[in-house]
Amino acid sequence: MEYPFPESAVARYDELAGAEGNGAVDGQTWQDLLLPAYLAQLGAGASIFGRQMLYRRLRRGQDAGAASSGRVRALLSDGAVRERLAAQLSHLREASAEVCEALFLPPLLAASGSDGASRAASASPLAPPPRWAGWLWLLPLAFLVCIAASFFWLPALVPTLVLSLLLAAIQVAFSARMQLWQPVAEALQLQLYVHSRQEDAPGVAQAAQLRGKLARNKVAAAPGVAEYADWFMLANLKHFFATRRLVREHAAFLRDSYRLVAGLDADLALARHVSALQQWCWAEEGWEQEIQLQAVHHPLLSGTEALDLSLEGRSAFISGQNGIGKSTLLRTVGLNLLAARAFGFCYAAAARVPNLPVYASMQNEDALEGGESLYQSELRRAQELLALAKEPQRAVFIIDEIFRGTNHLESVSAAAAVLEQLCARGTVLVSSHNVVLAQLLEPCCVPLLVQKRAGRLALTPGVLADTNGLTLLAQSGFEPAIEQRARDVYKRLSGRLVSA
Repeated sequence: MEYPFPESAVARYDELAGAEGNGAVDGQTWQDLLLPAYLAQLGAGASIFGRQMLYRRLRRGQDAGAASSGRVRALLSDGAVRERLAAQLSHLREASAEVCEALFLPPLLAASGSDGASRAASASPLAPPPRWAGWLWLLPLAFLVCIAASFFWLPALVPTLVLSLLLAAIQVAFSARMQLWQPVAEALQLQLYVHSRQEDAPGVAQAAQLRGKLARNKVAAAPGVAEYADWFMLANLKHFFATRRLVREHAAFLRDSYRLVAGLDADLALARHVSALQQWCWAEEGWEQEIQLQAVHHPLLSGTEALDLSLEGRSAFISGQNGIGKSTLLRTVGLNLLAARAFGFCYAAAARVPNLPVYASMQNEDALEGGESLYQSELRRAQELLALAKEPQRAVFIIDEIFRGTNHLESVSAAAAVLEQLCARGTVLVSSHNVVLAQLLEPCCVPLLVQKRAGRLALTPGVLADTNGLTLLAQSGFEPAIEQRARDVYKRLSGRLVSA
């Protein structure tokens, strides 16, 4: 049975491997664009190794996508190769532990000394075994000698009892650490097995040799023998120290092996995912202010209508009636931009998009425990986006209903000021019910309207003229008197705004 890994384990490689790529997806964008659910769909059938690599690529948009895309293309074009690789990688799903903490955790400082051996040891995250570990063989030997001596000299029973208690105490002291390490060592063996089966990969012979050294002795591990070998001969503790020493000595090779194997598993998952799609395309890289998506759709939402989006040199202000699909459109564009950046493909008939970081602000809400109101939450997120916009590289900003936590006039004023700054430093796709923003942002944002045309959803130039908020009020069962009063107030306030 495949071990159920939590999201924290899937994210562990990305957390430990260091900051690379052209701008990582931040936490709020990760949630706003529904990337956890998307990653689960992508990684269906993959092991913890492949899912960790998919997470890394999606979050960082790196890992030499050209090489990965080449492998995915080859797997898509040859079903036999894909099936053979799937059979080899299937063993990875037996892993019950992730190995990144053993390979990529920031290295411990050497306990003492500054010689070459200490510096080499500090390159591994694993702590070195205690100095007395090299003398462990003496305890079982002394125990056996005392047992033999007790047959001829009864006082020898005393040191025999002392040694038996000492052996038991050592087992108890290291029991928890050995139990945690054993599944890691087994997962590393699975990794090395897959590595050793890749004929064209570097280090195949070393992988096979190292896998054999990490395995337990078959005699000592045999049923009925293992218990006695562990308790009286310390076989499990010796194996614990020996395998950790091997990982320390071969840490650099094991890291390269992990990247190879995890990359293969990720590429196989992508090929499996893409082969099941009805419509997708390889994305072309456009210039930094160009987004061309034809018949684009969201892979997590079945039954939604595909839309075309064309932007070149300007940002976009998107309006539309309530429930028409503006938020879905923003999530669709954001996810497709990230998929192109990480994997090289889009869920569209054709795509030409920039290779830029993507940041979203779509689900700000009150944080009662932290004493943060909705508007304060929106202000904090706006500050974060403005800080990201100051990075040397441009970015794409996906924003839904900015500053809805304050009154209309203040909302429009603050939104205009923030969006103008973001548009000057990146490409912005923003939706809002405050359509007056379209006029304020006209120099930097092209107005686009989501509407039904000939029974189909379409994205056309323009700004929403007929809102449906009050119509929905009536359709929801409110009394006619309430609806009429709402329309009277709306006309009066609209007149004041126009005259102002």
